[in-house]
Amino acid sequence: MDKSDKTLWAELVTRVARAQDAQAFTMLFEHFAPRVKAFLMKSGADPTTAEECAQDVMATVWHKAAQFDPARASAATWIFTIARNRRIDMLRRDRRPEPEDLPWGPDSETDQFDALALQQDTEKLAQALNALPEKQRKMIESAYFGDLTHNEIADETGLPLGTIKSRIRLALERLRHSMTEQKETT
Repeated sequence: MDKSDKTLWAELVTRVARAQDAQAFTMLFEHFAPRVKAFLMKSGADPTTAEECAQDVMATVWHKAAQFDPARASAATWIFTIARNRRIDMLRRDRRPEPEDLPWGPDSETDQFDALALQQDTEKLAQALNALPEKQRKMIESAYFGDLTHNEIADETGLPLGTIKSRIRLALERLRHSMTEQKETT
């Protein structure tokens, strides 16, 4: 891909962002959708899943074209980053049990000591979360309770990806330290 191709793709994404230009999107779709599908298949997705994911990626390009910043990345890099994130989301989803895979009926009797210990750990974690600085707590809540990827948090907050990762890493270190400290005092 030469410089003129990079300029063309950036211009097309910009046209989609500014005017929802269907012709520009069609050109992007025809070029990138097969490449995204091939990329996803090389990373282990079956053809049907790769096709669905590629279409989802291109729909995201249509809806979030305004978030593209040619100063930060080329259009191809931006689109393939979306594809990589969708692939990660697919892997996470595939690892989750489906409702029919979850056990039904009453669980075996939980030992009262285990139930009390779990309740205490939950309360300690809630206290540790509340003790975090607000910016770090919000990142943890988005990543772990909101189930957002780091890139999705960056898109949502407008913060650089590095800032998101640093805040989450620092928050996890604080939580780990706080939980360890609380266990040592009990």
